[in-house]
Amino acid sequence: MTSSDALPTLGSEEILRYSRHLILDEIGVEGQRRIKNARVLLIGAGGLGSPSALYLAAAGVGTLGMVDFDVVDASNLHRQILHGTSDVGRSKLDSARDRIRDVNPHVHVEPFDTRFDARNALEILRDFDIVVDGTDNFATRYLTNDAAVLLGKPNAFGCIFRFEGQASVFGAQNGPCYRCLFRDPPPAGLIPNCAEAGVLGVLPGLVGTIQAVETLKLILGVGDSLVGRLLLIETLGMTFRSITVRSDPACPACGEAAAGGATIRSLDDRAFDYDDISCATPTTSADSSNGATMIREISATELAARITRGDEFDLVDVREPAEWAIAHIEGARLVPLATIGAASRDWDRSREVVLYCKAGVRSMRAAEELVRQGFTHLTNVAGGIVSWTNDVDPSLPRY
Repeated sequence: MTSSDALPTLGSEEILRYSRHLILDEIGVEGQRRIKNARVLLIGAGGLGSPSALYLAAAGVGTLGMVDFDVVDASNLHRQILHGTSDVGRSKLDSARDRIRDVNPHVHVEPFDTRFDARNALEILRDFDIVVDGTDNFATRYLTNDAAVLLGKPNAFGCIFRFEGQASVFGAQNGPCYRCLFRDPPPAGLIPNCAEAGVLGVLPGLVGTIQAVETLKLILGVGDSLVGRLLLIETLGMTFRSITVRSDPACPACGEAAAGGATIRSLDDRAFDYDDISCATPTTSADSSNGATMIREISATELAARITRGDEFDLVDVREPAEWAIAHIEGARLVPLATIGAASRDWDRSREVVLYCKAGVRSMRAAEELVRQGFTHLTNVAGGIVSWTNDVDPSLPRY
């Protein structure tokens, strides 16, 4: 920990700004100087990164690094509170920098307008004290964990799904890492992202704020952190509970070499290919009782051409009723993914079934289920109704 003499001083305006911190015995002037001296890296300026960044900036964290290469979209605004309506189309980093500057001009923002990947992760993270994981995909989540472990940086973790959230602190000294809890990522396409599954808009505010609290506790060295605990949040019933997470001696990221762990020595190890960990649609062939069946993929424009020609097939929408009510393709029938197995029992297996969802992930999973049911003529619409709206019928509402 940095000695008191080496910490930056507070100006008179800062003393007024942080006065409610300064009168807390657990913080005081020296604690606030530690906050000012801290360098925190946020991976993502989205749903989780927004509340984390705002509260860490308001608290006076001296340097906030932010990694993001996306632009603000209207669909972000119900949860990504760093950004406003006037920011749609702007770089998220530009929007975030302006908002943080307005919240606290004493905070220095270091933007990294790039994809966080195995080629740059260690270089970006190296000069920061703590990383805040605001990622929304498994590839970057595992990469963030492994980079933080390699550099010995604590990782204030958070994730969200529909009405539920999780938070913890991974990679701290003598504590577990993310791979101690989840050794390997799930198969591609098994778990939908927020665009597919939806998320309660205020949920990332709750989880991201918890991440900010844990970050400040780490900076100050106060309280009982979430190291060794996973906080589980369920908002429909408004319940909070935590489970114990222990370090795994055989963990490939942080385990003891004597126990066969710590096999990740660098981010260049192709055995841990972060580009292959994704929520993308799996496009492999599947086996049925009739032999190998390839699930064909077509574009939205190809589907439109086939409809215009009058081709014979059954068009099935596997989204949820609430999504169907927003927009759907004329002539389709709604069969939510969870019901596809039971609903298809009486279908004609000799006919082609063309499936679509929002972006192509759930419809591919539905196709794989139909392969197991013995269907052999299956087609998935790549990009789903998003591509249909963009390329075929822009009059349909986007969501």
